[in-house]
Amino acid sequence: MSIKRVLAKVRKADEAYHLINDGDYIAVGLSGGKDSALLLYTLYLYRFLARSTFNKDFKIIGIHIDLHFGEEDFRPQEAFFKKYDIPLYQEKSLIADILKRHSSDGRIECSLCSTLKKGAVIKAAKKCSCNKVAFGHHADDAIETLFMNMIYGGRLATFDPIMHLKREDMLFIRPFIWTFEKEIKKAVHDLNIPAIASGCPNDGHTSRQEIKELLHQLYHQYPQAKENFLLALKNNDKVNLFKTLTLDDSLRDIEDIDKHK
Repeated sequence: MSIKRVLAKVRKADEAYHLINDGDYIAVGLSGGKDSALLLYTLYLYRFLARSTFNKDFKIIGIHIDLHFGEEDFRPQEAFFKKYDIPLYQEKSLIADILKRHSSDGRIECSLCSTLKKGAVIKAAKKCSCNKVAFGHHADDAIETLFMNMIYGGRLATFDPIMHLKREDMLFIRPFIWTFEKEIKKAVHDLNIPAIASGCPNDGHTSRQEIKELLHQLYHQYPQAKENFLLALKNNDKVNLFKTLTLDDSLRDIEDIDKHK
């Protein structure tokens, strides 16, 4: 069953990066989409495995922030999680109005939207006494972020599986860091988890979408590339980049060359 594969990858990510500890209370940011919905359900299942295998227990809660983009109906997902007695916390916001006020050409600023959403989820998580926040960012997101940083920022970087947000004093985890989007889609389909269409006017028209399509073409020609890109992100011991030398270092190298002439 597809959910077993996803669960196995979450377990491996947890073991590799120590994402979840005994006594944690984890808030899962629910956007309404497939990734976050499956993450909440997967962590619900992972609790049973963690208790029996690792002797650790943790609690979860789903947090949905209504961005106020439109008539998004969260009730189908609410009904799905209610069947499993998975607690939910919902809160309305004016994030869409703020984004529209900061738009000069009618387009939503994605980075600002991400910051506001993350901040709203963390604030709600603290209200619920959570010590960690989990988002549904997956392996494809990590690879896309790597390419976006190289193309637009000139740096080799992606997001971390776990990080401490100092200003908010909150631990932020990504349990799907080793799970590919196709695996998530398969599990969501098999489990019949309802997904809510995004009300964001930028949906499908972003730089990230362009990178996604570019990578899709690359994977079509080189099918092994996707697994190898993820392997490269894990393979810290195999990083070999230009070393930046100071002027004094360069002069010493030249002197050494002259000595051996």
